[in-house]
Amino acid sequence: MTTPLLEIVDLHVSYGQVDAVRGVSLSLAAGRIVSVIGPNGAGKTTLLAAAMGLLPSHGTLRFDGVDLHALDVEARVERGLCLVPEKRELFGELSVRDNLQLGAYAKRLSRATLQSRLDGVYRRFPRLAERRRQRADTLSGGERQMLALGRALMSAPRLLMLDEPSLGLAPLVVRQILGFVRDLRADGVSILLVEQNARAALESSDHGYVLETGEVVLRGASRDLAIDARVQATYLGGAADGV
Repeated sequence: MTTPLLEIVDLHVSYGQVDAVRGVSLSLAAGRIVSVIGPNGAGKTTLLAAAMGLLPSHGTLRFDGVDLHALDVEARVERGLCLVPEKRELFGELSVRDNLQLGAYAKRLSRATLQSRLDGVYRRFPRLAERRRQRADTLSGGERQMLALGRALMSAPRLLMLDEPSLGLAPLVVRQILGFVRDLRADGVSILLVEQNARAALESSDHGYVLETGEVVLRGASRDLAIDARVQATYLGGAADGV
């Protein structure tokens, strides 16, 4: 049996006396997109933060068979794990190019390799090439999300964890961003996608999990979850047109 790229078993994360994540188990195979959907406060962001090492946790966390609890955040990035946070956390006063370069800070790249990665990001996101000297805080919402994705790609991730990439974006831009995400999978990057936009998440992923009050309540192939009566009623509003 193939070892999952990311394996989470019986994970618990607490804020003081509050259990934000309770006994969550999840696996992600290399080359796949796995989505996690659920309401606000379900523990989705907490789950990603724990996997990245930003929050203490208890339970099994393995990346490519390696125990993540033994690694700090920088070591996880070195191994190919990368998080794009919900608020994108760009450096607004810096240029697009400077923000991208910061994405490779932990890699200690040669100048030639750094430039090669910048060129790769610019090919994927031509808009960023046009805006490379522009301050990040002057970009549109869609451009900022492209920049957040591009900055993550500068670390050459094997697994990219995306926290609400569609947040605050117009439907047309959401389709564009999720198209970029699917392109990344085609290029060999695995994706763990956390989204409140359940329809977009399930249409873009291979497998899905539904998280409620810190626990997984449903899991399965995304196409099956999309027609599940509970998911339809709670997250999709019944059958509707795709994103």
